[in-house]
Amino acid sequence: MARIVTLGEIMLRLKSPALERFFQSPSLEATFGGGEANVAVSLANYGMDAAFVTALPNNAIGEACLRDVRSFGVDVSDIKMVDGRMGIYFLETGSNQRPSKVVYDRADSCIAKAPVDLFDWKKIFDGATWFHITGITPAISQSAADLSMAAVKAAKEMGLTVSCDLNYRKNLWKYGKEAKEVMSELTKYVDVAIANEEDFQKSLGITAKSDVESGELDRDVYKTIAQTAMDLYPNLKKVAITLRESKSADTNYWAACIYDGKEFYVSRKYAITDIVDRVGGGDSFGGGLIYGLNTYPTQAEALEFAVAASCLKHTISGDFNRVTVKEVEALMKGSGSGRVER
Repeated sequence: MARIVTLGEIMLRLKSPALERFFQSPSLEATFGGGEANVAVSLANYGMDAAFVTALPNNAIGEACLRDVRSFGVDVSDIKMVDGRMGIYFLETGSNQRPSKVVYDRADSCIAKAPVDLFDWKKIFDGATWFHITGITPAISQSAADLSMAAVKAAKEMGLTVSCDLNYRKNLWKYGKEAKEVMSELTKYVDVAIANEEDFQKSLGITAKSDVESGELDRDVYKTIAQTAMDLYPNLKKVAITLRESKSADTNYWAACIYDGKEFYVSRKYAITDIVDRVGGGDSFGGGLIYGLNTYPTQAEALEFAVAASCLKHTISGDFNRVTVKEVEALMKGSGSGRVER
C-alpha cells in the first residue's frame, strides 16, 4: 500500500464571515490550513496512508491544530512541538468583480525557523513510497528552503517518488533569494511536477505564449511548456498543468493537462459557478492527482479524478477538501447536477 508523506507549514486561518470585508463585523472564523497539510487530509479522506510533517508551537493553539489534522486520519506522529509561534493568514472572500484577499502574518513561525536537522528523514521515510512538497515551503525562509532541500534529497536517496506543486507566491520570497534560484535546484529531485503557467514562469523561467482568458485552450502551448520542463529536468517523469480561467470571483472554468514525455492528455473542463471557497483548490488537485496516480491504470483517469476532486473543493468552505472517493468518481462519471441524494 502506498504511504505518502508531506512537509510544510500549516497556519491558523482567520476568515471574515460569509462575504464580508475584513472586520465589517467584529468576528473572524478560525480554522487551520496550508498547502501540504491540505494534500495530506485529501489523501487520508480517500483512505490512503498519509502523514504530515511540520513544526508547531508547543501551546494550546498548536495542540488544537494537531488534533484537527489527526481527526482526518492523518499520521501526525512526526510533527515536532517546539517553542515559537504559528503562522496566520487572514482571508476575505471576494464576490463577482471584487477579488478575494489574503494577508499573511507568518514571519518567524515555527517551521520558518526550523533547523535543517529537526527531522530524522531516514526514520520518517521508512516504509514510505511518496513524498510531496510545494514551492511555498522553501519560499518562507532560508531555513525552510534548506529543510526542503534536505527532505527531497533524502526522499530520492531512499527511492521515494517525489512530487512538487511549484506554487509561486510572490509575497513570500522576501529573504534574499529569488524563486528560480531555489526552485530550479529543488526540481532536480522531483519526479512529478504540478504547476500553472505562472508557476513555471516565475519558479523555473519557462514561458510560452498563451491566452487562457480567451477561453480557448491551445493544446500545443501547454504541451510545449511540459516538454520544455522535461528537457530542462530529465528527472521529471510527469508534468501536470492546471488551467484556471477566472471570469469573476464567483465563476471559474477549471481543467488540467498531463504529459509523461509521450502522451499528452487534457481533462474535461468544469464550469464552476457560485464558488464557495477556492482556497485550497490547487492542493485538492494535487491530492487527487497523487491518489489517482497510485490507484488508476492510466494517467488520464488520474487526471480526471484530480480535476473532479478540485472542482468539488470549490463548494466547500475551509482549506480542507472534505470529499470521498465515491463523490469524486460520481462527478467524473457525469453526476454534476447537484440534485438531492435520497
